[in-house]
Amino acid sequence: MKKKLLALLLGCTMVFGLIGCGGSKGESEAPTEAPAETEADAETEAPADAETEAPSESGEKFKVALVYSGFLGDKSFNDLAHDGAVMAQEQLGIEFTELESGEAADWEANFVAMADAGYDLVIGVSTQFLEIMEKHCPNYPDTKFALIDGVSEAGDNVVSTLFAQNEGSFLAGAAAAMFTEKTEIEGVNDKAIIGWVGGMDIPVLHDFYAGYEQGAKYINPDIQILQSFAGTFTDALKGKELATAQIDQGADIIMNVANITGIGAMEAAAEQGVYAIGVDTNQDALYPGHILTSMQKNVDNCTFQIIEAAMNGEFEGGTATYMDLAHDGVGLTDFSVMKEALGDQFPQDIVDKIEELKEKIASGEIVVDSYEGYGKPAN
Repeated sequence: MKKKLLALLLGCTMVFGLIGCGGSKGESEAPTEAPAETEADAETEAPADAETEAPSESGEKFKVALVYSGFLGDKSFNDLAHDGAVMAQEQLGIEFTELESGEAADWEANFVAMADAGYDLVIGVSTQFLEIMEKHCPNYPDTKFALIDGVSEAGDNVVSTLFAQNEGSFLAGAAAAMFTEKTEIEGVNDKAIIGWVGGMDIPVLHDFYAGYEQGAKYINPDIQILQSFAGTFTDALKGKELATAQIDQGADIIMNVANITGIGAMEAAAEQGVYAIGVDTNQDALYPGHILTSMQKNVDNCTFQIIEAAMNGEFEGGTATYMDLAHDGVGLTDFSVMKEALGDQFPQDIVDKIEELKEKIASGEIVVDSYEGYGKPAN
């Protein structure tokens, strides 16, 4: 088991192929063993034809820096942002640089380093950069900045994008609550217990959980939801440990919102013959037949659109874009991997109900709870 997880971790530190080219979502492939470079503060290599030097004064190419509060190779949020930058490189001819680190102490230094280097656009990839940007963006009035997954009020040189993860998670919670009732499926017990494993205990994850809980209780008001925070996004072993504890308590389906930590949670579900829900990107094929669906954030499209607007003179500083169900900013995968695995046993009624709930949320008939400070921003 340890060897299997080690191989998975090694694979997770690699930069994978495009997931979202042209705005479509492909199925994720299971990680494979390969050597990796994941040292904090290292500049990540872009694709072979990318130029990633610090910007010159020639202005020949639009230069973008992406700063991560974690690592690439997560098959999740960070990889999607990277894919968006690759799309912009291929379609718009930009150059981009990426800085990674799993250590909170490095994030501010990395962000300031990119701001000092004079890039045309610096993107903070995750809500973890909110306070950092509030502190430093006003010091660089001639630089454009963007925050993905939060709303910054740092100034007129910053744009923000907020995702309605609560709405997507409502659908995930509803799907989990319905699936845990399908006791005819191997691995589903007769207990109305589902799980949820998060990475760091931060507000955006509470917004995920608010929707997940509401969606599950919309289906079954008496359902029990086990909630755990790992305190990290980069420890797959911790995720596996937390998921195993929830499985031992009766959970037969667990949603992960934990980046690399969440891969461990999904592995625990697969090894113990139960089920999981993926997050951010399409993780259904990581453990085929054990991932019911994934709650997707279209971070790749968002990243591309931010770069395109900044490059084309359409950058509207001081504004925030809200990516909700109505605007196809979030949603569930199509269940196709699980359909293939279960065959005639696949519960089509879950898919039908999810479509009904999606329409009700998009129309406003169902209002999904938000954690304090989240919800649709007022520009």
